[in-house]
Amino acid sequence: MDFAWSEQDDELKKRAAEFAGTLGSAREFSREAWAACGDFGLLGSYVPEGEGGLGRSVLQTIHMLVGFGAGCGDNGFSLAVNGQMWAVQEPVLTFGSEYQKQKYLRPMCKGLLAGAHAMTEPDAGSDAFSLKTVAVAQDGGYLLNGKKIFIGLGPVCDVALVFASTNPELGQWGVSAFLVDASSDGFTASPPNKKMGLQGSPAGTIELNNVFVPEQNRLGPEGAGVSIFNHSMEWERSFIFTSHVGAMERQLDACIEFAKSRKQFGQPIGQFQSVSNRIADMRIRLETARLMLYRAAWLKDQDLSSPMDSALTKVHLSEAFLDSSLDSTKIHGGRGYFSEYGIEADLRDATGGVIYSGTNDVQRQLIAKLLGV
Repeated sequence: MDFAWSEQDDELKKRAAEFAGTLGSAREFSREAWAACGDFGLLGSYVPEGEGGLGRSVLQTIHMLVGFGAGCGDNGFSLAVNGQMWAVQEPVLTFGSEYQKQKYLRPMCKGLLAGAHAMTEPDAGSDAFSLKTVAVAQDGGYLLNGKKIFIGLGPVCDVALVFASTNPELGQWGVSAFLVDASSDGFTASPPNKKMGLQGSPAGTIELNNVFVPEQNRLGPEGAGVSIFNHSMEWERSFIFTSHVGAMERQLDACIEFAKSRKQFGQPIGQFQSVSNRIADMRIRLETARLMLYRAAWLKDQDLSSPMDSALTKVHLSEAFLDSSLDSTKIHGGRGYFSEYGIEADLRDATGGVIYSGTNDVQRQLIAKLLGV
């Protein structure tokens, strides 16, 4: 593994950070910003040129997305970018037909469509395959009925990757995946849920009431839902926090600057060991997060699957961002607590990371299982 970046790679990361800075920090989803991400080449970076992307390696793409996170003032929006790339575009790229790639993948890469990944249900959270949504075969397609909750980009999506049971008697082996147009009759998306943070990635409920989905919109064969879901989750857990590693870079730089300029008791607060130790810990977390993230990207570039690495990366990056956000808040004191300074927003944004994409408790169970415990 060689993580020595070329001048071109570092320039791309720098340009991504500068581009992110032009999007502002409105902390709300913007169609204009989404389209701009497509024009910049962010969304389709690692997708092959023949499929509508730019054909970069996963490592190059991850390096660029770290830069995007460093420059982006909205952790929710950067999360939405990564969410679509790894949980929606990737399974369409891997399992999709030419028709599906033309209709959905290419427009998503260009920022013309927003895609949601719809698995979670009221009774199917960590136990994902306890789903109640069903797809009943009809002439030329399926009728879908069910309810999905806490769906990232659900309130604004143009297409949703929906998992539904085509054969309930087979349990998880009877689950299939469908690309469902949000404009379909019977498809209803709620307004965004109110939540603690990550406002730039609106989440809400999707209800399916006798939604007809053409057979050509089924992703993969019937019963392949478990394979598609596990594939998408391995990519999502590996890379959903990519831009948050960039946010950790931004946090560290801001804390160093504040620790040098803020004086108390006649000296910069960075001279106090309690402050300098926190800054050192932030650097340690950042460095280990980078290494785990880039290793996960290297594995994907080698076309290697690793559920263990994806679980380890998800747990470490989410907890590193949370811990560093808390340290940043402490270092800034009163300024860290009051919203007008923008410091505490990272803490609110980071809290969700230990829950979504499979709670960290579940990830630890998976890690232990893979270790043979």
